[in-house]
Amino acid sequence: MMRWRHYAVVSLFLAGCLALTGRILYLTLMEKDFLQDQGDARTIREEIIPAYRGVIYDRFGEPLAVSTPVVAVWTDPTRTPLRKADIERLAPLIERSADNLAALLEARRDKSFVYLRRRVSWSKAERIRALEIDGLHFHGEYRRYYPAAETAAHVVGVTNMDDVGLEGVELAYDRTLRGRHGRKVVQKDRLGNHIRDLEYVAAPQFGQDLPLSLDLRLQYFAYRQLKDAVLRYSAASGSLVILDARSGEILALVNSPSYNPNESLQAGFAGMRNRAVTDTYEPGSTIKPFAALAALETGEYQPDTVVETSPGYWAVRGKLIEDPNNYGTLTLAGVIHKSSQVGISKVALALPERAVYDALVRSGAGEFIGSGLPGETSAILDDSGLRSQIVRATLAYGYGLSLSPLQLAQAYLTLANDGVRLPPTVVRRSRPPAGERVFDPSLTRQVLAMMEGVTGPRGTAPGARVPGYRVAGKTGTTRIVGNEGYTDERHVALFAGIAPLADPRIVMVVVVNQPQGKLFGGGAVAAPVFSRVAQRAMRLLGVSPDPPLLLVGRSSQT
Repeated sequence: MMRWRHYAVVSLFLAGCLALTGRILYLTLMEKDFLQDQGDARTIREEIIPAYRGVIYDRFGEPLAVSTPVVAVWTDPTRTPLRKADIERLAPLIERSADNLAALLEARRDKSFVYLRRRVSWSKAERIRALEIDGLHFHGEYRRYYPAAETAAHVVGVTNMDDVGLEGVELAYDRTLRGRHGRKVVQKDRLGNHIRDLEYVAAPQFGQDLPLSLDLRLQYFAYRQLKDAVLRYSAASGSLVILDARSGEILALVNSPSYNPNESLQAGFAGMRNRAVTDTYEPGSTIKPFAALAALETGEYQPDTVVETSPGYWAVRGKLIEDPNNYGTLTLAGVIHKSSQVGISKVALALPERAVYDALVRSGAGEFIGSGLPGETSAILDDSGLRSQIVRATLAYGYGLSLSPLQLAQAYLTLANDGVRLPPTVVRRSRPPAGERVFDPSLTRQVLAMMEGVTGPRGTAPGARVPGYRVAGKTGTTRIVGNEGYTDERHVALFAGIAPLADPRIVMVVVVNQPQGKLFGGGAVAAPVFSRVAQRAMRLLGVSPDPPLLLVGRSSQT
C-alpha cells in the first residue's frame, strides 16, 4: 500500500509537470505572437523626445528667449486611482489644494491621461518622485524663459503651455523657432517607471536660433525712461521706437504698460498690446516737415521764404485755424521752429492739391511696413478729400490721418537717410538694403536744418537737446476725439527726432498717450524722454560728439 501510494504521488507529479511543459510548449509555439503583443501592450510605450525651441538673441548675442527643461506630472485614473492620503501629500507640491485636486480627478476618472501639473522644475519633480505614489507619471518637456522679462516682452512675445508662439517674434517666426519633436520606444514596469530605451524612431529636429536687431542695452534704458514718463504724467500709455538710421533695423521698441512673459498670461493680459505697431494716432505737427519738404520740391519755396501768420488765426472754409500766439511774419524755417498751424496751412494751400499727400506716401508713412511684428496695423491716409481746402490744410499739420509710432518712425527714417526709404525690420540684417530714393537729398538736408531749430532756445522743444550733439526733431500735440468732437481735456504728446544731425545714426519717436496735469505738450512731455534716451544711445553706439565749432555755429543760429 505504501509503495502504491508512492507511485501514485510520483505519477501525479510527473503528469502535472508534463501538462505544464505541454502548456508552455503550446503557448510558446502556438500563442507566441498573441502573448508577445499582450506583454508589449503593458510594458512598451512610444514617447516624445521634445525638440529644443530656438534661442532668440539681441544683435550682440544676448539671449532674449531660451528653453529650459521642466517636467510634466500626470496620471491615469482608469488604472491607478490616487488615494486620499496620496492626494493630500501631493497637492502642496503641485500648488493645488487637496480638494481641488480631488475634484479634478473625480471629474476625469474615466480619462486615461490627466495632467496634474506642467512645467514643474526638476528639483520639485524629484521631491514629488520621492513620495513614491503609485499612479504618478513624469515626462520631460521645455518651457520658455525670458531674461529681459517685461522690457522686451512686446517684441519677443510669449509661447503657450505647449511651446507654440502666441505673441511677438515667438508667433511671427514660430515655424523657424519651433523645430520638430522626436520619438522613441521605451520599456516600463507596471508602475510606469522607465526601465530602458528600446529604439529611437526619429531624432528631434531642434529649432533655429533667431538674431534680432534689438540692442538690449538701449531697450532697457528706453523702457525705464518711457515707464518713468508714463508714471510721472499719469498717462494712459506710452510707446518709443528707435531705428538705426543706416539700416532701418529696430534698435529698441518699448511700450508702457508692459507685462512679464515669465508669469501667468492672465496676470499681464492688460499690458500685452504692442501699441507701437498696433495703435494709431493723429501725428499732429510731426507731419509739418513733410509739408515743408513738399513746398521745397515745387521750387517756389526756400527755407527763408516769408510766410505771414498775423494775426495768429486764419479762417478756411468756415473753420478757424489758430496759433497759440501771434507769430507775425515768419520764414518757412520759422514756421517749423514755432510749429505755426496758420503758417503751414497757408503754405499747403499754395501747393498743388496732392503735394503734401504725395510726400507722405513717398516717405512710407501710409504703407504697411512688414517689420516682422504681428498685429501691425495699416495707416489711415487717403486722398479722397484732397479737393477740400480744409482737408489739405489740416493734413499739413497732422490731422485727418493716423499713423502708428513705428510708421511715423519709418517716415522720419526717410528724412534721416537723405531721402532714401528703407523698410524697418526687427530681424538683424547682414547688410543694409539698397532702399529706394524718393526725395532729393539736398532738399531733405534743408528740412533737417529747419528741424534743428525746433530744439533751439526759441523752438518748441529745447528739452530735446542732447549735450554735445546737434539733433533735429519735431514736436506734436494732438487732441483726442470725444463724443462731441475734439476735446481739450485729452491729448497725445509726440516727439520725433534724429541724432546726430551731421551723420544720422538713430531715428526716435516718443509717444505719451493722454498725459494728465498742466504739462501735456510734445515739447514738455515727450521731448525730454528723447533727450535722455538719445544721450545714452550716442554713448552706447560710440558716436563721437560734434566738433565745438559746429556746436558754436548752431548756438549762434538759434
